[in-house]
Amino acid sequence: MPNIVYFDLETQRSFSDVGGFSQKHKMGISVAVTYSTARGEYTIYPESEMQALVQELTRADLVVGFNHIGFDYGVLQSYSVFDLMEQTHNLDMLVDIEKTLGHRLKLDSIASATLGTGKTADGLDALKWWQEHKRTGSPEPLMKIAEYCCYDVKVTKMVHEFGVEHGFVKFADRNGQVQQCAVDWKR
Repeated sequence: MPNIVYFDLETQRSFSDVGGFSQKHKMGISVAVTYSTARGEYTIYPESEMQALVQELTRADLVVGFNHIGFDYGVLQSYSVFDLMEQTHNLDMLVDIEKTLGHRLKLDSIASATLGTGKTADGLDALKWWQEHKRTGSPEPLMKIAEYCCYDVKVTKMVHEFGVEHGFVKFADRNGQVQQCAVDWKR
């Protein structure tokens, strides 16, 4: 059975903190999370364990994420000597869905329509928690980031599994109507 690794990360800084999207390599990682189908468990990676994260991703049969090619790898690349795109096999659900629809969707929009559940917070909350951790030294805000990131990985996994099983995912269009987008994720 192939080892599918679902992946997401949260950053220490925002785009405005580092000078825009092209500077994402300067954003830093507060927490990264994976779920491995081979191990059947989540792994939480603090910034000090990025090499272990890179090893897990490069050893996976398939890395599945949502905008991980366009964003997460750009942030993570500054922690690695490997070219992550050359060293990994990827399914970026955002990229795949954008090719079909011609526009981008948010994971929350897809998860809400497809699964009936959305995200628990957003990246801005994770940035606030990181700042609180840096200011106070308390591990509690880091735990909030890890919990939020784990939930995003779980939602990513569930959306992917739904798409594999059914050949489509759902989303709410601009008028709030639920639509379907065909996907071929059985690779």
